[in-house]
Amino acid sequence: MRLFITGGAGFIGSNYVRRVLATTDDEVTVFDLLTYAGNLTTLRDVADHPRYRFVQGDICDREAVTAAMAGHDAVVHFAAESHVDRSIVAPDAFMRTNCDGTNVLCDVARHVGVERFLHISTDEVYGSIEHGSFSETDALSPRSPYSASKAGSDLIALAHRETYGLPVLVTRSSNNFGPFQFPEKVIPLFATNLLEGRRVPLYGDGLNVRDWCFVDDNCAAVDLVLRQGTLGEIYNIGAGNEITNRELTERLITRCGRDASFIEPVADRLGHDRRYSIDTSKVTALGWKPVHTLDDALDLTVGWYRDNAWWWQPLRQA
Repeated sequence: MRLFITGGAGFIGSNYVRRVLATTDDEVTVFDLLTYAGNLTTLRDVADHPRYRFVQGDICDREAVTAAMAGHDAVVHFAAESHVDRSIVAPDAFMRTNCDGTNVLCDVARHVGVERFLHISTDEVYGSIEHGSFSETDALSPRSPYSASKAGSDLIALAHRETYGLPVLVTRSSNNFGPFQFPEKVIPLFATNLLEGRRVPLYGDGLNVRDWCFVDDNCAAVDLVLRQGTLGEIYNIGAGNEITNRELTERLITRCGRDASFIEPVADRLGHDRRYSIDTSKVTALGWKPVHTLDDALDLTVGWYRDNAWWWQPLRQA
């Protein structure tokens, strides 16, 4: 199979590229604009792989997308603006990339005749939930420009399924972490700060709850949905590792050899959802389950950032 992977030079996309090249005979084309969150150093270990090809381009550029996508069997659409804080300050880019870009990709995919189109989304589209867990049929209630733009992109992709018969699938993943994550997200930001002896900013009371999924576990689920998921369906992906931001911070502090004096309380973020939780029974029924425990995955992640300052230090200085 020939895969067209948007955003493949970013965090989750690059980890997915490695998994595909290591576990299948598929050919991979990465299509990426190379914004601040995507760069070719992330993929340098596969740059010479015979089944890998890179094309720089904007998913909103219909002509470029058409030229690059032609001849592929499936699309895996990771490309997105994805940082909530950035979306609060500058929402326009999120609407353009996440909504307009998804529409261009879907329309081009229909015309070039791809067999499967997997749209990668987030559990943030559901909003906050006090008790229980969201299922794939629950209403969407996004509360930030980022999550609203992702909810919009979900609906755009699913509308192309209903209107044109585009073979769409959607995954909605919980918070991912692991190697090659840009150091603005909480785990790589906190790990790199602590490794350099800097303090870490903890929003509000630190009691917001997130479900943390190691990126390789998420990529395994994404690949399973691509190959075995039912067209037109949505699949939640989460590891069941729900902890507060304060507890997460404490675990990172311990792994980096620091103490509580490195926590810097800061004012809470605007529209900060209190708790995310998703029901993952649909993807579990396909045969997926996470391989890594939270503690093991945090050990691997902190160890990776400790050993790979060559990758993240230039990004922090840019």
